[in-house]
Amino acid sequence: MPGPVPPDARLLAPAQVAELLSLSVDEVVALVLDGRLRGMKVGSPAQWRVEQESVETYLDDQAEEARRMALWRQSNAASFPELWGRGSVRRPD
Repeated sequence: MPGPVPPDARLLAPAQVAELLSLSVDEVVALVLDGRLRGMKVGSPAQWRVEQESVETYLDDQAEEARRMALWRQSNAASFPELWGRGSVRRPD
């Protein structure tokens, strides 16, 4: 199991990222290959490393996506009178 992430670390091992995101190492590598995380192979033999900043950006993107989905679900649940401000409200809170 990987140790704690040093505060000045710029590149993280996939196992560290997997622990931070509650994913498997294979899922972390897949995110790198999909371009959702920035990573590279370094050293000899080559090993994957992921930029810490890209992990923070990924988490921000996930939070924004969750916020947008919540707003979308909320807008789908609203009735037309609620949206237009006329008529009766179907489900008052």
